[in-house]
Parts: sequence; C-alpha cells; structure tokens
Amino acid sequence: MDALLILGGLLLILAGLVWLVMRAFSTSLLWGWGSLIPPITLIYVLRHWRTARKAVGLVALGVIPLVVGMVLMASQDAARLEAILSLRWLKEQPKAPAELAIRLHGELDGQPFNPQYAELIDGVLSLREGEDFFARREVTIRLPQAQKAPIKLDVLPEDVGQLPEVEISWLLPEQDLPEARRLSKGYTLHLDLQALPPNKLQGDFHLVLPPAFKTSLSGSLELFSDRLRYKDGRLDAQFDSRETLAKVIDDYLQRRFATRLVQLADLPEVTFPATHLPLAVQARVNGEAQSLELVLEKGARGWQVQGDHYPALAEPRVAEPAKPAPEAEPAVAQNSRPALDRRQRFSLPRLQRNPEQYRSLSMRVSKVAGGTVEGRFVGVDGDGSIRLSQQLGGGGGQASFSFKPDEIGKIELLEP
Repeated sequence: MDALLILGGLLLILAGLVWLVMRAFSTSLLWGWGSLIPPITLIYVLRHWRTARKAVGLVALGVIPLVVGMVLMASQDAARLEAILSLRWLKEQPKAPAELAIRLHGELDGQPFNPQYAELIDGVLSLREGEDFFARREVTIRLPQAQKAPIKLDVLPEDVGQLPEVEISWLLPEQDLPEARRLSKGYTLHLDLQALPPNKLQGDFHLVLPPAFKTSLSGSLELFSDRLRYKDGRLDAQFDSRETLAKVIDDYLQRRFATRLVQLADLPEVTFPATHLPLAVQARVNGEAQSLELVLEKGARGWQVQGDHYPALAEPRVAEPAKPAPEAEPAVAQNSRPALDRRQRFSLPRLQRNPEQYRSLSMRVSKVAGGTVEGRFVGVDGDGSIRLSQQLGGGGGQASFSFKPDEIGKIELLEP
C-alpha cells in the first residue's frame, strides 16, 4: 500500500509539471522554454498565477499521497525508505566473489564455454554454465569408479578398455530440453587434481573431443567434492542440500543423546527452496535404532532442528579406550555392497515392479520426443510415472521431474 501511494503521488506530480510547461508555452514561446529551468518556472508561476494555478494544484495534490506513503513506509520498513532516498538502487550492485576459481579456455559445440560451477561427486565430474534449471552449456564426465584425491587420469584417442564417458549438452533458446552428445572413446583427457580442504579439489584440466563435436577445454579449475559449503572453515548451514540437513541432524542427535556414536540413515527426498521441513529420521544411537520425527527450520543462522536447546558436547578425552571400531567399519561397508551390478539387468518394467531397490540411485531418461534428463530416482507414482530429482548447480536447490511410461524412449541406471 505504501509503495502504491508513493507511486501515485509521483505520477500526479509529474502530470502537474507537464501541464505547467504546456501552460507556459501557451502563454508565449519564451516562457515555455524558460519554464524548463526550475528558477524560471517559479517566476512564471508568480507572474502568471491565474494561468498556472490549476497545474500547481495538481502538483500539490500529488504531494499528499507521496508524503503519506513515505510516512507509512518509514514506520514499517525504515531501511527500505532510506535505501530509496539514498538512491542506492541506481548504483550497480557489486558482484559477489566467485565460489570457485575456474580458469578454463575453450569452446563447447563451437560456442565459447565459461563454466561458473564445477563438482566431482560420486565419480561424476560436472562443469556448468548458467544458473537456470537446465544449464546453458554443460560438460559431464563419468569416471569408471569414484576416486579420492589426488586424482590423476590421462586418456588418449587410441586408448581402449574401461574409459570415462564424456557427455556434452547445450540448450538452444527455442528448445525446452537440452541437446546432448555422448562418447566413450576417441578423445583426449587430462586430469590432475589435488585436495583443497575442506571440500574442494583443484588442479589442471584438459579435454579435446573429436573435430565433429567442436569442443575443447584447457586450464585450471576448482571443484566441489560434496554438496556442503563452508565459511571461515565452519559449516554454512544456510546452504540448501540434503548433506547440509544430514550434518545439522547428526550434530543435533549427538548433543541430544550426549554421545558421538550416531549413525544417520539416508534422509528422505526433500524439495528446495524451503524454510520448514518435517522429516522422519532413522538413526542408530549407541548401537540402538531410533526413529524420530523432526522439524527443521531455516532462520538467520541457517538450518536447525526445531526445539534444539541441547548444550555442546564436551571434547573427548585423549586416552579414551575402545578404538577398534575403525577396523570393523570397512568390513561392514564391504559386506553391504551388492554382489551384482544392477545396471546389467535394469529395465523400466523391473523398476516399476521393485522401485525400492533403486531409490536414490542416479538415472538417465531419454524422452521419445527428444532430450535427456538425469537425476536421482525418487519413486513411482500411482499412474506408473517415474519421478526423478535433480540437484541444481550453485546452490539452487533441487527440482523434480515426472515421466509417463509412454514418454520414455530409454532409461538407464548410472550406478551399480
């Protein structure tokens, strides 16, 4: 309401000033040109009050809603009024410093490629240009297996065997889905990445595809190794991701049960952006299964559990016994891996019959009408539609897709 009053008052004042200039021109050409200069305008009003009084009255009428609107805005949001009056909105806003130091030079499909976001998570390296849901241009490299830093990899065009799969995609203005091209051999790739704490990789990157793809990139870059963000070495709880929620919940459970022996199960799928998320959480605390209904809220300090009033845990003692657990963990993790590669027998009917077996795994859907979409499998709707979720680049949150069976030309499982 306050903004409308201010805008209406300004329009009335502007109309009154235009009317006053028109009156001055009707008096004489000299007075008309002179009225465009504020001091002479005032002289004209005093000398020709009978002619100018109606236009001045319209200006005065516009001052009333302008003043009322400014008073209302000052009482409700003084900082906003100060920003308007100081004309800060006319100045160009300073750009925030880039999260990643990406210095790559080259092209993708014959067009300049300047990625702003890069990550290497679960063996998938992604370089994205553009902050929309679909990247304007993107390079995706799927490594044969996930690797830990340091990562060194060299591929030549004549190499054969189990090589990384390279995919390039670009979105044209007239298209709804991006175009994509994939190849598994015949290219040149050089990776030399070192760990950059707390959760980044940095190093050299070089990629040259066959001439038909018109794609080559070379330079140095930084990549995120997970979907967490840090500020001054501490977790940034403002960032929207399931990993951030998991860290917040894990810290909450440790303080609530006064123990560091907390193993949190995978969280259910969530949709960002959001400020209020009820979650059903499964965890093992001191070896006992716990099922909790938690509500997470996002405030000024970022994500936190509603009703969290538990104090911080005391630092563990140096000479604390019972440390054989790290030796047992690899055995448990090794036994929990599936013996068979589920990609070999994967199909759409099998996915619809047993969706729980593939939940949260990465998949690629190629539509009959053209275009491909990648994401993590969420579930099957009542009508048989396949739902995928996709993490947006740059911290943009998550988005969800739904594909009817007759729309799917091909569906691929990308993880074993």
